[in-house]
Amino acid sequence: MRFPTDEHVLVGLDRADDAGVYKVSDDLALIQTVDFFTPIVDDPYWFGQIAAANALSDVYAMGGVPKTAMNLVAFPAKDMGLEILRAIIQGGIDKLTEAAVVLIGGHSIEDKELKYGLSVTGFVHPQRVLVKKTLEPDDRLLLTKPLGTGIINTAIKANLASPAITDQVTRLMATLNRRASEIMLRFDIHACTDVTGFGLLGHLAEMVEGSGRSVVLEANQVPILPEAEDFASMGLIPAGAHKNREFRQSIVVFDPQVPLALQDILFDPQTSGGLLISAAPTHATALLQALHDQGIPAAVIGHVVNDPAERIHVTP
Repeated sequence: MRFPTDEHVLVGLDRADDAGVYKVSDDLALIQTVDFFTPIVDDPYWFGQIAAANALSDVYAMGGVPKTAMNLVAFPAKDMGLEILRAIIQGGIDKLTEAAVVLIGGHSIEDKELKYGLSVTGFVHPQRVLVKKTLEPDDRLLLTKPLGTGIINTAIKANLASPAITDQVTRLMATLNRRASEIMLRFDIHACTDVTGFGLLGHLAEMVEGSGRSVVLEANQVPILPEAEDFASMGLIPAGAHKNREFRQSIVVFDPQVPLALQDILFDPQTSGGLLISAAPTHATALLQALHDQGIPAAVIGHVVNDPAERIHVTP
């Protein structure tokens, strides 16, 4: 299958990344992305916030600043009251306002299944675009949000999650990656992506594959939401985690001492997860401190090695 090409496309289908990038001038490029999904929380207002934060995240991961957005809505008008739709849209608008992004339109259809999300356009300097596969040997890997949202949401659906963790995971998913992105751009960053549906290991595999590098991931250094490991040990694993494992198991090598529950968490599909940053080793400590100073629960979770085998070695 052949796709239209243009010399001004900096990131497109030939090198799949978090978003597309189109060069407008020597000092301006557009980042374009789109994302939408079905509800993952019961509260429509929070669903709107989470969906908006998730859609904006790809621009932040590319090192850009989101500027405009358009709503994408599928709504079962015969089965749900319009007050639900209003709450979803208001949640999205409030999150866009927080991000200083302008809503300029959108499109809606009637559908049996509720869906909401956004198409987003951002700005970035053409020479400062962050992509996935530009890892450098000895880089430190930093993660800015804890894992476990997929497992926790599975527990919520089973009425097993406490009100405290339910509130925590909802607010975490609605948290913008804006501040984390702004902070990382002050340092020597070689590559970045955001952690969403493919899980940490799935998105890390996207960074490794085709890079000519391998990665050592220290499982015990990965931040994890409270109760997530207990739920994983109980078998509350979303189907997406099993699919992620099946898809990427050939590239991931687990140390036998890494517990199965922890392995499942590393494959757990995240909604509006954190940034996964590959930073120069001389900048990693200062970057981590700067993130902590802003209340961002980041952690150094591994490092890059000069190994063309392109594997992810998961150690305890």
